[in-house]
Formats: sequence, C-alpha cells, structure tokens
Amino acid sequence: MITESSVWGPVQRDMADILAGHPDDVPAVVDQLTHLQEVLLRVPPLLDSNPLADFNRLYLTITTSVLERLYAGRFADPAFLARLDVEFAARYFDALRQWSDMSAGCPKAWMVLFHRIPGPDARPLPSAAAGVNAHINYDLPFALVTTFDHQGCDPVDDSDQHRDYLQINDIFAEQIPGLRRGFLEKWQLLIDMMNGDLDDWWQGEVVEYTRNVSWRNAQKLWGVRHDLRLVTAERERLDRTAESLGKLLLSPMGAILQ
Repeated sequence: MITESSVWGPVQRDMADILAGHPDDVPAVVDQLTHLQEVLLRVPPLLDSNPLADFNRLYLTITTSVLERLYAGRFADPAFLARLDVEFAARYFDALRQWSDMSAGCPKAWMVLFHRIPGPDARPLPSAAAGVNAHINYDLPFALVTTFDHQGCDPVDDSDQHRDYLQINDIFAEQIPGLRRGFLEKWQLLIDMMNGDLDDWWQGEVVEYTRNVSWRNAQKLWGVRHDLRLVTAERERLDRTAESLGKLLLSPMGAILQ
C-alpha cells in the first residue's frame, strides 16, 4: 500500500501545510491551487511530469477565468457561482487530504489518478482528463446540491443559476485549445495542426455534455437529499461510474486523446 511519505516524499510537510487550508472565497481557491501546483511539481520521482499536476494546472486555469468573470460582473447570481466554486474546490482538496491520510473515504474516482503519482506511465492529456472526469462526474453534483441548499434556491432549468452554470462551458471552450496543446509533444502538435479545429470542437462537446449530465444528477440528488440511503446509493453509483471512466482514460486506449 502507498503511504503518505512515499507519495509526497520530501515535500510532505509542504503538502500538509497547503491541505490544512480551507478556502472560503474564489481568490483563496486560486491561491491554494497555485501553491499546490508549485508543490506538485516537486513530488518525486516525476517532478514536473507529475500526472496530478497536469490536472491541477488545467483546474487553476479554469478557476482563474471564473474569478476574472466574477470581477467583471458577468454572472447574474455571483454569490451562487462563487459559492459553487468554493464547494467544488473543497471536494478536490478533501480527496487529497483523504488520500494523504490513507482514509477509506477517499473517492475511488480520485484514487485512479492519485495512484499514478509515483509514475511512470501517465501521459499528460489523459491525466488531466482523468482529473476532470473525477471532479465533474463525481464531485460536481454534490457541490451543486450543497450550494443550492446554502443559497436557499432550487436547481431549476433556465434559472439565473443555471445560466451562470452554463457560462463555465464557455470558459472551457475558450481555454481548451491552449490547454490541450500545452500537453502535446512536437509530433502530436503537427497532427493537431492537420486536424484543424476538430479536436478542440469534440473535446468542448464532451465537456458540455458531461457538465449537463452533472446538472441532471444534481437535480436527482436534490430530490432525495433528505433520504440518506438514497443519497449514499447515488454517491456509490457516481463514484463507480467515474472510477471506470478514469481507468479507461488512463489505459492504453487513453492514448487516442493525444
């Protein structure tokens, strides 16, 4: 079994210090993700090839764009969107804490990627995609439910909150081309150039579809949120589904992403 010291090695103390924080606003989330990225790039043996760093870099870029839109007044319900961002990030940091503590509560969806931290066979783009899978397919529905409960409103289609939620799809669409090309090697960039905008388009479509599914799953959870048995069953189902997809993304078949 992997222990905390074998995962984090000489940066164990730095990682513990970062994960001791619990950001309560979006600037604090960006700050914590930034410091986390710096530490992840020093985790042996892969250092700057750490597969979790590949996801964290993508997540930091998207969250920074969310913060910029909040500052620009682009959201109809900024309090909702900001709260969702914090609740969403909290689940990622919680999973990391649970992994560090070797807790049985660590979601299997995240463990698929965490197990790749010691290396050496995780490729950058599939690694980032596996993190996105765990965060959107597993974490996001629960973050939405907690946010709606805190804000005292319901997950209704075409509401201000729903339209703000859909704005994040636009951020992904804007950022995906640059992020994806940053994960590619020179020969892959040549193929990507030959494909034109096709790769960017279908990956944007996948993100949009996945986030729409998460919204529907949140609505389902919202309807049963007071029934612990049903919530637990749904949590286990979402975890299994995300775990299976994560394994697929990190398998040799995941090479098709690049």
